[in-house]
Amino acid sequence: MLIYLQIFVISCFLVVIIALFREKTDFLTYSIAAMLAAATATFLFSPESFSIDEFILAIDWPVIFFLISLFTIVVILEEQLIFQEIALRITRKFSTNTRKFFWVICLISTFSAAFIEDVSVTVIFIPMIISTSEKMRINPTPILLGMTICINLAATLTPFGSAQNILIANKFTLSTSWFFTNLAAFFIIGTLLTLFLLDYFVLRKHLKEIWVPHCEEYEEPLETEHLEEHELIIMEDSINPKIFYRNLISLFIFFIMLIIIPDILFIGLLGMLLFVFINPRKGEADRKKPDISYYFSKVDFKLPFFFISLFILVFCFDKVGLIGIIEDFVVTISPNNLFLLCIFVLIITSILSGFLDNVPVTVLFIPVIQVLIASDFSSIPLLIAFILGINLGGNFLPQGSAADMMTLELSTKYCVDGMNYKKLLKIGGLFALFHIILGIGYLALIIFIFF
Repeated sequence: MLIYLQIFVISCFLVVIIALFREKTDFLTYSIAAMLAAATATFLFSPESFSIDEFILAIDWPVIFFLISLFTIVVILEEQLIFQEIALRITRKFSTNTRKFFWVICLISTFSAAFIEDVSVTVIFIPMIISTSEKMRINPTPILLGMTICINLAATLTPFGSAQNILIANKFTLSTSWFFTNLAAFFIIGTLLTLFLLDYFVLRKHLKEIWVPHCEEYEEPLETEHLEEHELIIMEDSINPKIFYRNLISLFIFFIMLIIIPDILFIGLLGMLLFVFINPRKGEADRKKPDISYYFSKVDFKLPFFFISLFILVFCFDKVGLIGIIEDFVVTISPNNLFLLCIFVLIITSILSGFLDNVPVTVLFIPVIQVLIASDFSSIPLLIAFILGINLGGNFLPQGSAADMMTLELSTKYCVDGMNYKKLLKIGGLFALFHIILGIGYLALIIFIFF
């Protein structure tokens, strides 16, 4: 009976994975349905008895509330056009020098992706990159490649740089300072080497090329009639400087609090309230007042609900014995040498996150890493290998990264023919391999010097 229950729970998990890869499918609908089916079957037929309350306790609520808080802050900043204003100022200042524009826009967008959602970065920066490239008559493809490829590197710098980092940091109590101490060197070296190689092998070929976008739908891809409302605003005028600097200062305070105070639940809620109060909205009689309900109405709650479904699915995996099987299998095939073990973790998580969504892979591998650490292996290099592998594999295939898919979608919308699936697959895959090799070298350096 148990084997049939295990097969059913695995099937529910596969439904979630398949739904994630079908673009026209609402993955959240299938995730919740699969979670309910697995939870019901596990509760009724599991050989181990447990209460329904344990399903609720299995959810990592600090992670859920931190995600909601973080998304609310991003909504507020986007509503106030803070990120768009930063992008606009960069393009105005460096739009006369192609190489400077390439380096500055890629570095700023990459650094931004270490603190805000990578998809938001692409939505903010790509229209500005293409608009400026059109005015300069340069091909935006190298710049789009630089930004897209480096975004996955950005996720390694902070515990809130990606959804999977939030999970890992909360489970293993990793602070922002831990990430800076152990991964900042990799982030800096990896980003600079990536941009240098793209500059030398890709950008240089397009420097003398005169680029004119061609589109069957319309001649000028960035004519105002085809732009979204927020894109029109940032192209026409700057925002109120007081609002801009007030939010920048608050953002800096929020980052400092994240570094100093390790409790993400407290800091998330406190930071959210800070931004709500400094950005009041006009109500009746034109009186401004804090309005968190309005911002909640703008927040995309899909990811928090998806996380809840995953937490319960993994709980079902545990109750039917699947987590134990996975742990035993990984421990059995894992090398006893710390360096080889780290390479093993780095490679297997990179491959899986390249073909599957990063978050489910993270949730399944967290118990495995816990077992390996409990087996007297040093936690720091293992966690570094885990974080690098789970974040760097997204460039192997464009569909392994939401930011990559958004880049392709916007490139098609704005008629950047050179930025297509084939090119991103080829160049992104090569750089994913390069980043994995760089990660192995970085681990070798850390282990042989400090461990």
